[in-house]
Amino acid sequence: MDITPPRSEAELLQRCGALAGKSLGQVAAELDVAMPASRTRGKGWAGQLIERYLGASAGSQPQPDFVALGIELKTIPVNRQSRAGESTFVCMAPLTGAAGLRWPDSTVRRKLNRVLWVPLEADPTILPQHSRVGNAFLWSPSPHQARILEQDWQELMELLCFGDFDQVSAKHGQYLQIRPKAANAASLARATLADGNSGHTLPRGFYLRARFTNMLLEEYL
Repeated sequence: MDITPPRSEAELLQRCGALAGKSLGQVAAELDVAMPASRTRGKGWAGQLIERYLGASAGSQPQPDFVALGIELKTIPVNRQSRAGESTFVCMAPLTGAAGLRWPDSTVRRKLNRVLWVPLEADPTILPQHSRVGNAFLWSPSPHQARILEQDWQELMELLCFGDFDQVSAKHGQYLQIRPKAANAASLARATLADGNSGHTLPRGFYLRARFTNMLLEEYL
C-alpha cells in the first residue's frame, strides 16, 4: 500500500488524528505489513510503520522525514504515565570533516527545526501488536531551547573536531548528548583522531535527553 506524502501540515495532522488510538497491530493490518517475530527483532519497526502510514518520504537521507514540509518525525516510547524512559536519536555525528561545520547548516538543526512527535506505548507488559499510538503534536524550538541546543552542539562538535572521542560521554550537553550508535563493539567507523591521522572508532549519534522530551510531553500533552 503506497501512501503519498502529505501536502500540508493540516493534512499531516489529519492523518495523525486518524492514527491516534490505534494499536500497532491494527496499523500493520491496514498497511498489509507483517508483524516482527519478536520484540527484539522488531526494534525500529514501529517507527518505520508509523512513517509509512503518515507518508514520510526521506528514508535514511540526512533531511527531515517529510521533505516538502521540512518536518522530522520522531516517535517517543512512553510508559503508562506517558513518560519517556530513554533518549531520542536525532542523527549520526560526523567523525571526519567536522571542522568548519556551522550550527545553521548542521543536520541536527535541520532535523529539529520542526518536529512531529508521536507518543507510542512501550510498557514491557504490553505486546508490540497491542501498543497504541498516542496523540501527536508539532513542535519547533523556542528561542531559549534553540539557544541551548546550539550551545550543546557547539560543545560536542568541538570535542569531535579535536578527535577527543574518549572524552565524549553522555554526561556532556544539557539537551543534546552524544552516545555510541552501533550494533556491537566490532562496528567501527572511520574517524579523524586527535593526532590528525585517520583511524577508526565506534560510530556516534546525537540524542535528545529523556528529560528534554519529557518536558515537551508535559507541555503539549
